[in-house]
Amino acid sequence: MIQQIDGCIGISMLADRESGRCIATSAWQSMETMRASDEQLRSIRDRASEIMGGSPEIEEWEIAVLHRDHQMSDGGCARCSWAESAPEELDRAIDLFKMGILPQAEQIDGFCSASLLVNRETGRAVATTSWDSREAMERSREQGDQLRSSFTKETGASMVDVCEFEVALAHLHAPEMA
Repeated sequence: MIQQIDGCIGISMLADRESGRCIATSAWQSMETMRASDEQLRSIRDRASEIMGGSPEIEEWEIAVLHRDHQMSDGGCARCSWAESAPEELDRAIDLFKMGILPQAEQIDGFCSASLLVNRETGRAVATTSWDSREAMERSREQGDQLRSSFTKETGASMVDVCEFEVALAHLHAPEMA
């Protein structure tokens, strides 16, 4: 239903079956098409909340970086890392992610893709890396820790949370932005 709404360029869903945490993401051609979808999405969100037994938290993010190395196969997983910094430091953080973190992540066995979403008003950012399998994601943990440490040291950002998920749905057709 979401993909039929004018301006939608994709959806994805991450799930942690142990905690019950789920992240559903929709991407839009523009801020205008996203905002125009609000009324149509309200009933979809309400129904999803009813089915999953929770209340949605709705956040708006700018896609600052999106890079796909290759398409993920069934059984893929993702690691999300949330960080906070001063809003005026986000451009520097985006550059570091593009030029420093992303090239290193690409070298890790099992890497599929990476994205960096930012909220320029709050200074919040979430980096997501996707992996061919749970095993590949687990093998990458130490290197991921090192990359996050390097990122926070270089940018002055603070790491807020890191979570790992199963990729339940991956139909995001946003253009490459690396």
